[in-house]
Amino acid sequence: MRPDNGMVTPLLTDLYQITMAYAYWKADKHEEEAVFELFFRTNPFKGEFTVFAGLDQVIAFLDSYRFSEDEIAYLGSLYPAWEKEFFDYLRRIDVSKIQLYSIPDGTVVFPPVPLLIVKGPLAICQLLETTLLVLVNYACLMTTNAVRHRLAAGEGKILLEFGLRRAQGPDGAMSA
Repeated sequence: MRPDNGMVTPLLTDLYQITMAYAYWKADKHEEEAVFELFFRTNPFKGEFTVFAGLDQVIAFLDSYRFSEDEIAYLGSLYPAWEKEFFDYLRRIDVSKIQLYSIPDGTVVFPPVPLLIVKGPLAICQLLETTLLVLVNYACLMTTNAVRHRLAAGEGKILLEFGLRRAQGPDGAMSA
């Protein structure tokens, strides 16, 4: 399975994450076990709840996680002083060592309960963090908004969607 969006690749991250992965690799700490929890601090729209969503996109991202040669070349151009062996490491990353625990999609959740728990090699967890946040945050925001509209309109009303007009760019509109 591949993500719905071609932009969801290992480079959909902050350069900070790649720099940290390099630092872990350089210090020979990249294979140490790490655990991180993905959670939120406040409900969107000043609401009372959030609906968890995005698990399918997270799984698709993990299933397809591989740096392409073009992505490796791009990173090499940004960091020419980094050892070639680090880029070889990026080529060989295997996310099968990642354990993912999740609340089921569609579950009503509250802060600060973990939505995802990610366990695995430190550098890989670091590389995944930003992308998992963006996939889950946006999906939860859109799903929670849809549920709030349904609750406000009631079950007997037909809802029409004109979100493309207000979405965060063409990608946000298609993702929503």
